[in-house]
Amino acid sequence: MIVTVTLNPSLDRTIEVSQLVPGAMMRATGTWLDPGGKGVNVARALTVHGIPSCAVVPRNGAAGDELVALLIAGGIDVRAVAVSGYTRSNVSLTEPDGTVTKVNEPGGQLGEADLEDIVRTVLAAAEQAEWVVASGSLPPGVPDTFYAELGHALRDLGVRFAVDTSGPALRAALAAEPALVKPNRDELAEFAGHPITTVADVVRVAERMRRDGAGTVLASLGADGAVLVDARGVRCGDSPVDGGGRSSVGAGDAMLAGFLAAGSTGGDALVEALSWGAAAVRMPGSRMPAPEDVDRSTVRLHQPPDLSRPLSGPHEVYGLEQIR
Repeated sequence: MIVTVTLNPSLDRTIEVSQLVPGAMMRATGTWLDPGGKGVNVARALTVHGIPSCAVVPRNGAAGDELVALLIAGGIDVRAVAVSGYTRSNVSLTEPDGTVTKVNEPGGQLGEADLEDIVRTVLAAAEQAEWVVASGSLPPGVPDTFYAELGHALRDLGVRFAVDTSGPALRAALAAEPALVKPNRDELAEFAGHPITTVADVVRVAERMRRDGAGTVLASLGADGAVLVDARGVRCGDSPVDGGGRSSVGAGDAMLAGFLAAGSTGGDALVEALSWGAAAVRMPGSRMPAPEDVDRSTVRLHQPPDLSRPLSGPHEVYGLEQIR
């Protein structure tokens, strides 16, 4: 079983518009409401593929109740922990060319007693687990060392630990020697303190993360695919999506789920990760792909990897702000 931990889950509302015009009144061409949060998305993707998993989430208020109800309706094994904070809502505006404009709330504050209850719930679930995946941002009130402390506790249980977060929380988590970390391009840049413009940049930062404690680094790069760096070396690949897809929200989470589902090592796992991620991009909103949505034939592995290959497109604005 794979346990996911999402300290800052959300109700994700996606609104499709023909064109986003700031300051104008626009009519939606489609709307979706999904349970959200990076770990929640990983659990959703695994569940729809029949892979045993459970999602540990904090819960409070009407939004928290709705989040849990949506997860249960989706067949997710939910371990909801009553907390003092609130469950946030996020809004994504998507355009036909795949452009996504997101507005994310910070989330409710979690106190010390809340965190203790969450850790107890995670450790109890982990007794039957092979992996625990800690994903997403830390809400207000949570120390940057939370994932690191959780990782140390899981290592004592002999459970493998994966982390998908950013900033100080990611830096601190490496001290717990996670078996896997999954940064995206902006998170790599924030970690390194400089823009990431080539595959070689990705590999250098991934190797630095491995020296700092990570076992394997799976770097998701949007349209540029992914780079896998582990003790066996470097593997690269991509899975092109015609027309740019419908929504990139949750694609990195689907990629992580696919990687874990395929055994979390080697070229086969990278193929699964890329195909699940591409399938998510073709879905509306933050929907997770089912088996019939996954097309492995589109995956291209680049062997040997071309380290000089430039990455397409700029960093996200918020990513650049973090490294200025």
